[in-house]
Amino acid sequence: MALELDDPGFHHSVLADFRERLTEDGRADRLLDLALARLKEAGLVSERTTQRTDSTHVVAAVRDLTRLELVTEAVRASLEEVARTAGHLLVGLVDEEWGRRYGRPVRLGKNPTRPKTRILAAGNDACQLLEHLNRDSSSYRTGPAVRALRQIIVQNYCRDAAGRLSWRTKEDGGLPPSSLVIVSPYDTTARYVRHGHIIRWMGFAAHLTETCTPGSADVITDVATTSAATNDGQALPGIHTRLARRGLLPAEHLVDGGYTSLVHVERAAREHQITVTGPLPGNPTRQHRKNEGFDRDDFHIDFDRRQVTCPQGQVSAGWHGPYPTSSPTAAPLIVARFTKSQCRPCPARTHCTTTADSARTVGFPPRELRDLQLRVRAEQQTPDWKARYAVRSGVEGTINEFAHGHGMRRCRYRGQPKAHLQHVLTAIAVNIERLSSRSATDDASSPRRPTAFQTFLDQQGLPRPKSWRTLGT
Repeated sequence: MALELDDPGFHHSVLADFRERLTEDGRADRLLDLALARLKEAGLVSERTTQRTDSTHVVAAVRDLTRLELVTEAVRASLEEVARTAGHLLVGLVDEEWGRRYGRPVRLGKNPTRPKTRILAAGNDACQLLEHLNRDSSSYRTGPAVRALRQIIVQNYCRDAAGRLSWRTKEDGGLPPSSLVIVSPYDTTARYVRHGHIIRWMGFAAHLTETCTPGSADVITDVATTSAATNDGQALPGIHTRLARRGLLPAEHLVDGGYTSLVHVERAAREHQITVTGPLPGNPTRQHRKNEGFDRDDFHIDFDRRQVTCPQGQVSAGWHGPYPTSSPTAAPLIVARFTKSQCRPCPARTHCTTTADSARTVGFPPRELRDLQLRVRAEQQTPDWKARYAVRSGVEGTINEFAHGHGMRRCRYRGQPKAHLQHVLTAIAVNIERLSSRSATDDASSPRRPTAFQTFLDQQGLPRPKSWRTLGT
């Protein structure tokens, strides 16, 4: 690794092979384990401190393709793969027309000419290529590009009642969820995600965890690279597992609302004795969102008698569950039901339900999780909790440091394993940079000098806030 570039023993493929080996068998994480173990031995990082976590989007090293461009490019990638490994199989299949369509990267745009003709031609070519390779399956072992083509065809085409190939739409055949859709034949791990109406990207999500103990340098203790379609809360158990392996579990873990759920807060406290501090998701009922009528918290829940009493004094007629939920971050749900005979004559029925013939149902988690929910929500209103949680915002600076200072926003290589390796090596470099620039005598940074106007206020004896967090609403 220390050879000069013009050394006869050096070859550029050595670095590529070295990177490939690091992406196998979790070696990137073990590299971070080793670096943190050295810092722990030196007393620069310790267990049971306060840590914080946040995530950011990472753009994959692929081009943004329309659906038609995706299919066309997937056929071209498969032809390249077959031509490279078993070119004789393409003899008799590829003609002049195929050469015009797939001889170079496709650039069609959002409004190509003759779109229906192109859609059917690309789909028929793909099916013809797959059928041709399937007939020679004994002599040819399919590669990643051909396997990606199979899934891309399934997610974009379907067969009608007559067996003809047709383009998938929401109404005709249905479209698969974005968490399963391949967006590029050259990186099958990248996913398309949209957050609100502003942020949309194809790629991954990076989760950064760092210490935030006053008076000491902030050390990156964990890096996770997940699919862009993965919920932030799903990454939290893995973060705790890796921190436990490194002997660097925090006493308090500061996260934003994307990571918090009753299930994960309870699990972190039970398995790792970690206090997960972050805003719990709000009450999802329509009445609570619109601030109209009776929401779930207006009902009295009696777990011993398995009954729920409504604000008008009616007692539920049924108690069912707890039922498991489809989301891995959501708590099991108990459902209490009232009957139509109870709800129809009620004078406050319009405050509960908007349908004339329906009866109210109330869903809530089991007792242990319900008590935890009420306790955490009450604690979140206290000044002490708000002061502790304000420290979490500092991780935004770390995200900015990684994204704008070290190019983490865009992947340098294709594939989630290589993206994760890039993030791990960046985290190790950031730790070295932070610790090497730390003064040996001054543990804490010097405070910012007051501005001219702040100096004027001090001279006139006029009060001014010392921190932006002390400002009123």
